[in-house]
Formats: sequence, structure tokens, C-alpha cells
Amino acid sequence: MTTESNDRPRDAGLRILGGVMLVALGAAVVVTVVGALLGGSPGAAGAAAGAFSVALVMGFGTYVVHVVAKAVPALSLMMALMTYVLQIVMVGAFFLVLVRSGDLGDSVDGPWLVAGVVVASLTWSAAQIWLSSRARIPMYDLSRSQVSQGQEASEG
Repeated sequence: MTTESNDRPRDAGLRILGGVMLVALGAAVVVTVVGALLGGSPGAAGAAAGAFSVALVMGFGTYVVHVVAKAVPALSLMMALMTYVLQIVMVGAFFLVLVRSGDLGDSVDGPWLVAGVVVASLTWSAAQIWLSSRARIPMYDLSRSQVSQGQEASEG
């Protein structure tokens, strides 16, 4: 048994989400710059629209699942599936608005839009797997009162 207190922040999930969001937004900036260099203004607009929309939608979905899993763990799988469907609907609605506005093809380059989506999706997945697998999340996280009660019981 250990009597050391746990002074590090308790919510590792939010730290992981913040790190993944930073990595995904960084990749979105990179693909936007590459799109601007190789495809001009339409390339930059397409890459930015694809990458930033995916990063924001994925961040929203991950945050919702995290909040629900902390509040009611039994609902976390159902909420994960529901947010997955919602993410697909949100990205699809964004692309539908883009197509119906007439900007796709003129001011937004389609291939760079796809490149932005692919880069953001792959970066998000890789960063989330990498950061989650390296997070130090204790199996048992006893509060200070539980630790002191256990220490008193073992001494008594």
C-alpha cells in the first residue's frame, strides 16, 4: 500500500483531448499552407475547410463522450455511437452546404478539401491513440481520506 498523495490533475481525458486538438489543428495549418503553396487560394480554402471542420467536429464529439463517460459510465458506449453518427451527419451537412452554395470548384478546391479531411482524420486518430496509450491513468485513484483511513486500519 502507498501513502503518497496524488497531487496531479485528476482529469487525464481533458489533457489528452487538449493535446490531440493541438496536434490536429497544427496539421490543419500545415495542410492549409501546403494547399496555398500548391493550389493557390482555392487550394488553401479547400484544405482549411476540410481539415478545420473535421478537427472541430471530432473535438466536439470526443468532449461529449468524455463528459458522459465521467457522469454516467454505463451510457458511454451508447453515447460514443450516437456522437459518431452525429459527427458524420455534421460533416455531411457542412459539405452539402458547401456544394449547394456553389463555392465548391470555384473558390474551394475539391481535391484539397478531401486532402484536408484525410490529413485531419488520420492525424486525429494517430494522436489520440498515441497520447491515450501513454497517459498515466491509475487503475485505482484513492482520495486522501481513503488513503488515511486505510493507513489507520493497517496501524491499528
